[in-house]
Amino acid sequence: MSTEILNYIGGEWRRPLSGEGLEVINPATGDVLGHSPSGGQGDVEAAVQAAAAAYQDWRAVPPAERIQYLFRLKHLLEEHFEEIARIITTENGKTLAEARGELRRGVENVEVACGIPTLMQGYNLEDVARGIDELMFRQPLGVVAAITPFNFPAMIPLWFLPYAIACGNTFILKPSDRVPLSMARIVDLIGQTGLPAGVVNVVNGGKGAVDALLDNPAVQAVSFVGSTPVARYIYARASANGKRVQCQGGAKNHVVVLPDADPETTTQIIADSAYGCAGQRCLAVSVAVTVGDARQWFRDSITKTAASLRVGDGLADGVQMGPVISHASQRRIESLIKAGTEQGAMAAVDGRGIAPSGLTHGSFVGPTVLDGVPATSELAETEIFGPVLSLIHAADIDEAIAIISRNSYGNASSIFTSSGAAARKFRNQIPTGNVGVNIGVAAPMAYFPFSGWKGSFLGVLHAQGRDAVEFYTDKKVVIERWPKEWSRKF
Repeated sequence: MSTEILNYIGGEWRRPLSGEGLEVINPATGDVLGHSPSGGQGDVEAAVQAAAAAYQDWRAVPPAERIQYLFRLKHLLEEHFEEIARIITTENGKTLAEARGELRRGVENVEVACGIPTLMQGYNLEDVARGIDELMFRQPLGVVAAITPFNFPAMIPLWFLPYAIACGNTFILKPSDRVPLSMARIVDLIGQTGLPAGVVNVVNGGKGAVDALLDNPAVQAVSFVGSTPVARYIYARASANGKRVQCQGGAKNHVVVLPDADPETTTQIIADSAYGCAGQRCLAVSVAVTVGDARQWFRDSITKTAASLRVGDGLADGVQMGPVISHASQRRIESLIKAGTEQGAMAAVDGRGIAPSGLTHGSFVGPTVLDGVPATSELAETEIFGPVLSLIHAADIDEAIAIISRNSYGNASSIFTSSGAAARKFRNQIPTGNVGVNIGVAAPMAYFPFSGWKGSFLGVLHAQGRDAVEFYTDKKVVIERWPKEWSRKF
């Protein structure tokens, strides 16, 4: 059954002014779930006008009152948790367990944003000079927007929305046109909280909607998560228009496996990282760098584990990995596997051409292990964004760190070892913003920033926690003097 995809503007659902755009497909079954609008100037302008009209009243609401709506949203998200998780799986393809994990991390951000009365506080100092006091306040920016990707339909919008509105801004979301249904349901719940009309708005669509947001002078700040080429485009265009911008880009995440790592635990954790969400997450392990004697045992154990994973519809019991998002992604990933073998790697496990029983119309790529990928090859630099783990060998930890340091991305890396000295050296020297020690997915909790580096991030302030509060507020410094002789006049 096809769902009509609407925009949420000024507290009501509206039919888009633009025509039909992308088909929304269940990637496991190939069923059409709906059609996203193409998006454009008219839809964005309506959302901006609604957000701007709501802003002055909303920013005057005391922070302790603003967060009451988030407390209500938290309750509604818990009440409808399973329903939303199933929507995520249906439109994205990840397993139901993965969808639950995603939504739980999104709820954590709602919880942290409820601390805004403390997080948004400024500071002051009496007598910076005789009889003069100085105070710093944080004030909201105005209308802000977020442009979010397909791989986490609920969590990533919730990296931004709760903090933005808790700080007193009004908010416009442009979700991925591949997965508009999860946030549509969450925004339905936001409406049930009684949040004033225009504080949260949703505009669906593609590049036309994005460009309209980037160019609209009333939009003060833009948040983005997606590929690095698009991040660069958005950062350049939005900042050229005078906006505050944070852009989380792509990744090529490495793990280093030392000989003293526990084989069983290390293998399971890395397999979960590489193949969870079909490898379609910006913290998925893409390359395992084995050091010394770890080469043989890790290759054998990861190959056995990858080959044993059950692939299918994420809603089915026992399925451990779902499809990739589309047939286009499937073709792209399979072409990169082919390129890897042509560049000198061996497909120890080859996920090309699989079709789980009864799911011949789905977009599936099975778990893949490419052994012996040359460290200087094109594939070693390319973001695959699929269930493909490349194996590279290094003689020692210094060579492993050098391999990672050459990469243009800097999102995350991890080390597996029982040596505290090796772990400390790694975390101190590695040029990535998120670092794991015996952790496969170094995903920061909601009260820490999601800290990508190098080609994985453009901007200064990251998503989540205190960085989010800094991003969504401006600092105002007030310097006061009250001479005694003036006070006698009153």
